[in-house]
Amino acid sequence: MDIRLLGLESPLLSTIQHLMDTTDEAEKSFNAPTRTYVRDAKAMASTPADVKEYPNSYVFIIDMPGLKSGDIKVHVEDDNILLISGERKREEEKEGAKYVRMERRVGKFMRKFVLPENANADAISAACQDGVLTVTVEKLPPPEPKKPKTIEVKIA
Repeated sequence: MDIRLLGLESPLLSTIQHLMDTTDEAEKSFNAPTRTYVRDAKAMASTPADVKEYPNSYVFIIDMPGLKSGDIKVHVEDDNILLISGERKREEEKEGAKYVRMERRVGKFMRKFVLPENANADAISAACQDGVLTVTVEKLPPPEPKKPKTIEVKIA
């Protein structure tokens, strides 16, 4: 609220108003996302994926045209987060050639998936064929049902 709107103008009130405005600006910049966060969010948003569930596994399918297996990293963080990342680099320009149009995406990409409780983080495989990355996460076997326990009743 601007104190001047109330018809109160004095150097002290103007200084207080200025300090309040400065605090608002500082809070906005403090709460603003970092460059790293924005970069990672863009990388995640531009990497679409399909996830399928089968009786014994989960399968993650991501299009990665033109990438070699060395450009793609697949690993697990904190025992339940599947992280798929990498980088598509720009081709080296040949002498005498220049881009007339550049539409293919270059740069880093990343996707994070929270694995379900029954996913086996120790049984993950990844294969890239014809520009499609397929990551398979095996499921843990279902827990055996608990057998009913019979308690012997003692006569006192």
